[in-house]
Amino acid sequence: MALFSDQPGDEGLPGRKRGLAMAAVMTMTTMAVFDGSMINIALPQIARSLDASLSATVWVSNGYLLSAAMTLAIFAALSSRIGFRSIFAFGLGLFTLASVGCALSSSLDMLVIMRVLQGIGGAATLSIGPAILRSVFPNRLLGRILGLNALLIGTSTAIAPILGGTILSTLSWQWLFAINIPLGIIALLLTLRVIPNNPALKREPFDYAGALLSAVALGALIMAADAFTHPGNGDLTTAVIFASIAILT
Repeated sequence: MALFSDQPGDEGLPGRKRGLAMAAVMTMTTMAVFDGSMINIALPQIARSLDASLSATVWVSNGYLLSAAMTLAIFAALSSRIGFRSIFAFGLGLFTLASVGCALSSSLDMLVIMRVLQGIGGAATLSIGPAILRSVFPNRLLGRILGLNALLIGTSTAIAPILGGTILSTLSWQWLFAINIPLGIIALLLTLRVIPNNPALKREPFDYAGALLSAVALGALIMAADAFTHPGNGDLTTAVIFASIAILT
């Protein structure tokens, strides 16, 4: 296969290690995209199982997406100071452990907290997945591998509801998270084995205050947009408050 062929002067990793690194990145990408999409069809079952209202159960999905959106840019900035492999391994490990927590959750509060942690782990990996592929593949194959990665994301988004429905037709909602555990362990082992531990590209201190403010602003903007979509004076007031926070930060 051309993606794993070696030619004189190629940058990055040799063919076999290149394939293993691609498997680690794309496995994690698939899990992160799936968990952002397929959980939606399980919300009614989760609400019944945990004796919660449907309106509250929506945060099982919203918590994941919100935490991922708020931290995506932060991890992208941190990767240039800490290194790609460290950030990716951290995100992958956190995502896998949070999947265990989701599968074992006995209350809605615990499930939402685990989903927020899942979103943070997913953001850490999605923010630098293409950069890792760029570092392990030679320039002559960059267009092909990045296009394949984009195709994987699009296909996973389309297939996720179908896969989720198939799982729910025979198993409980906990299995939507449990399937991440063996895949996450395999991807983590491959990450630690083949992805290069590149040195930090930047040495200047990280702007923690700016990162926190940007996360708060983005989160507030998303919450404001969500509140505006729901009728009612209370939701309108909430939307105005969150919009003001976003503007002030």
